[in-house]
Amino acid sequence: MDNIQIAKIVKMIFDVYVIVYPIFSWGFIIYILSSWVPGLRESKFGDILGRVYEPLLEPFRRIIPPLGGMLDLSPIAFIIVLQLFNYGMRSIFVTIINGLLT
Repeated sequence: MDNIQIAKIVKMIFDVYVIVYPIFSWGFIIYILSSWVPGLRESKFGDILGRVYEPLLEPFRRIIPPLGGMLDLSPIAFIIVLQLFNYGMRSIFVTIINGLLT
């Protein structure tokens, strides 16, 4: 397998990432905003989102306890880490693809 074929495979993986990442991010935002809507987190949809995002938020909640017992800042920390992850992944993909094509 030559470098061009490998670059095409990596590009396809990157294309899937570019589609999945925004869905994941918007799902998280919907999950966070669902706490403002009575009953949404208790619905089937809210339960599915909770199963996806709660395990990811738990480490942040251990580090950043709620302020005053009510204000949970862990989603903000998670969004920052998620954005850093996105920038890193994009840089890695671009570097790999450019390295294979040169």
